[in-house]
Amino acid sequence: MRHKKAGRQFSRDTSSRRAMLRNLAANLITHERIETTDAKAKELRRVAERLITKARRIGKTAYTPQADLSEQDKAKRLHVSRLISSFIPRFGVKTDGTKIDLVEKVLLDLSKRFAERPGGYTRIVKVGNRRGDNAPISVIEFVDVAAPVDKQKVAAPVVEEPAEAARLRAEGSRPSGDDGS
Repeated sequence: MRHKKAGRQFSRDTSSRRAMLRNLAANLITHERIETTDAKAKELRRVAERLITKARRIGKTAYTPQADLSEQDKAKRLHVSRLISSFIPRFGVKTDGTKIDLVEKVLLDLSKRFAERPGGYTRIVKVGNRRGDNAPISVIEFVDVAAPVDKQKVAAPVVEEPAEAARLRAEGSRPSGDDGS
């Protein structure tokens, strides 16, 4: 029987599985939208929502400036930040190369964004199958993230041609420099 064995194993030992989930959670917090397999996305949802809930439970203490907190609130915030940093790395790097503090992002940004939401901070959208091994792929994102822009559907900007080229084309002749070959 499989009692007390919740969660997927991913054919990995405990430390490898934990490292994979830590990195996925860090990437989700950094980029707010990542693409991964269905099973990894479903398992990541459990981890990411627990981290955000830990930050949410201390209320406004999570995003109040440190100088405005009482000693008791400072201790609560320190405890929660240590709990969060025990699972995710402290810093993440965005695609443009900027370095962000992931623990502070969870405490300041995400706990404030989801303060009134009683759970369900992530959304999993099935994309299709991966080309190489036909694995089902999903996008996991935070629910309040703006919709992605499809690069193929965005029309290329229209570039106006120079006035001389337009005049010559209207006349039916070629601009200078073209020998017609």
